[in-house]
Amino acid sequence: MAKAGDGGRQRAELVLRSPPGFEERIYWPHSIAAIVAELAKQGIDAQAALEGADLTASQLDAYTTKISYRQLDIVIRNALRLSSDPAIALRAGQRMHVTSYGMYGYALLSGATQAESRSFAARYLRIVGPFCDVVDVDEGPTVAVTFEPLHWPNPTEDAHRFAVEFALSAHLAVARDRTGQTFSFSRVNVDYAAPPHAKVYDSLFECPVLFEQQSCGYEHVREDDLAELADPRTHAMAREMCEQLLGEVNRAGGVAADVWRILVERPGRFPGIKAIALKMEMYPRALRRKLEAEGTSYSALLAEVRRRLAIEYLRKTQMVNKEIASRLGYSDEANFRHAFMRWTGKSPTEFRGRARTRRPGGQSLKPPDH
Repeated sequence: MAKAGDGGRQRAELVLRSPPGFEERIYWPHSIAAIVAELAKQGIDAQAALEGADLTASQLDAYTTKISYRQLDIVIRNALRLSSDPAIALRAGQRMHVTSYGMYGYALLSGATQAESRSFAARYLRIVGPFCDVVDVDEGPTVAVTFEPLHWPNPTEDAHRFAVEFALSAHLAVARDRTGQTFSFSRVNVDYAAPPHAKVYDSLFECPVLFEQQSCGYEHVREDDLAELADPRTHAMAREMCEQLLGEVNRAGGVAADVWRILVERPGRFPGIKAIALKMEMYPRALRRKLEAEGTSYSALLAEVRRRLAIEYLRKTQMVNKEIASRLGYSDEANFRHAFMRWTGKSPTEFRGRARTRRPGGQSLKPPDH
């Protein structure tokens, strides 16, 4: 963990990728369908599960249907409100077999090696509308996979936990489809406190599960064997289609994604809308109109960048609140504290207090009193 004085290095480590657009309907509805199907097992009909999402049950079965992250967010919150099973995200994720992902799934199955499939997944994952961005790091005989929820960054919120649980469960289901039912994680770590249904983690993942960690993800034994279903022609065709879809997803980010990238380049000295418009070679009024057409604004994007950076600084550094406030462009610590309370319902100190010092084996200790 970085010391308070490790500012430049730590800032580079915390650069945030622009999240995909929240409003664009460009993703397949497979994840919503899985959640709706799991709710149906509890006797909750699709109409209730989809309330407010501008979707019908029949649309979930149509290959022409595309959804947005806003619709997914609505269904997640409906599920959290309606479900009698606190582990619904884990169970819904198990429905996400490799064939649920269309051409992306077939590309995973037809790659020549498991290493090639991991590389493919890293490049094209965003085309399927994932709950989390994913980073794979090969560490000798082990692969470490790290998750970052795309639109639910606050680990104190139930929607964040839902996103991580669904992603963990779906990754396990897909990996077993690709490599066989003997595949397993060797460790799971998450950045939130153990939920009441923590025992379901044990039965599903069958490995050590560590809560209140600095990041979310899992580890597994590295496998680089030839894939049983490898087919170079199918893989080339599927990859070409995924490349086209990736272009569509990248274009859908639009002007908002460009503004986001400019903002995160200089945390603490965020340029105003006039400076950004000049950099983008357009008039400020035109930039405002384009952002409005994409359902956002400069002030909303700046607030989101600040919120995400604040959460990351508190989770992953030892910087004091005063330094974080300065890095986020606040005139004093009190203004930062008030803003953070609006975002999360907790003070920065309360939020950071969740990150416990841990003994080997996952036992937690209370942080020292100050």
